[in-house]
Amino acid sequence: MTRYGKHGSSKGRARSVARKLAMQALYQWQISGQEPADIHDQFVQIEEHAKADAAYFRELLIDLSLQQSKLDALIARHIDRSLEHLDPVEHAVLYIGLYELCNRPDVPFRVVINEAVQIVKRFGAEDGHKYVNAVLDSASRELRVEERDAARGASS
Repeated sequence: MTRYGKHGSSKGRARSVARKLAMQALYQWQISGQEPADIHDQFVQIEEHAKADAAYFRELLIDLSLQQSKLDALIARHIDRSLEHLDPVEHAVLYIGLYELCNRPDVPFRVVINEAVQIVKRFGAEDGHKYVNAVLDSASRELRVEERDAARGASS
């Protein structure tokens, strides 16, 4: 099995690129207030988009933006500060991670957390990855109970 699981490394890499681009697009959305569809149209023009899973990128930007209120409420339950005090990069990554935990059971919770941590290590504040890891780990205990129990049983 590859680092990316049963889906194979090329699909895993394409999804990783989609997550990275989605983080950047969601950051832009938070800062500019532009419509997600307009941001999507901008991002499909950049060269790196050709390396991304285009459908996954679209889902992470468009579908996620439609669930903003739900995701913000979920984030708020798992953080120790107000949403307004979240770093925009961390907020964007938490959106992606929580969206995947809620809507993409095909993506293992460990992959969700690992991908989020890697993005924040690259683009976020110095220790932001530790915070994102803790928040997503806490949320996964609520949202992926059966999967976590099965993983714990398998490792015993």
